Amino acid sequence: MSKYYLLQDPDRCIGCSSCEVSCKTNKGLGPGPALCKNNVVGPVDVEGVPRVRFVFIPCFHCEEPWCLRVCPSGAVKRRHSDGIVYIEPASCIGCKSCIAACPWGSCQWNPQTNKAVKCDYCMDRLDAGLKPACVTKCLTQCLDFGDASKLPNYRRERFSRAVGPSPVRPVGF
Repeated sequence: MSKYYLLQDPDRCIGCSSCEVSCKTNKGLGPGPALCKNNVVGPVDVEGVPRVRFVFIPCFHCEEPWCLRVCPSGAVKRRHSDGIVYIEPASCIGCKSCIAACPWGSCQWNPQTNKAVKCDYCMDRLDAGLKPACVTKCLTQCLDFGDASKLPNYRRERFSRAVGPSPVRPVGF
């Protein structure tokens, strides 16, 4: 499993798609492939008011990636240093096996190159000490990236603030 995780705070996301645009720009992708997607959920009823939510879906860099297992050319690889799953373009033969195998739709077809592409957490940026392009260009800072064990749990933090500190009661009451 990747030591990194890309996390979204859905309460802050406004669905502007700046994450998708910055990803495409960073990777030089044209129309078609979307290495991260902002899916619309709703409208749903939130306290009597209709509201839509946006759910950010990146590649999850699975512990047992199906895309890696089905690739006949060995183009889908995992970095040993951090567990990032990526596609080596020079080795991709364009068979689309990884696209069919990925349950999340993370592997995409690039019609410009006739090869598969997927999110690699912007490995080139990570190696330079930067965060992925989608995170740095997020207008509402709803995306967070880092060590999976150190990222915040937004829902748990909001709930604890809403409930407030628990009163200390003597034992036996």
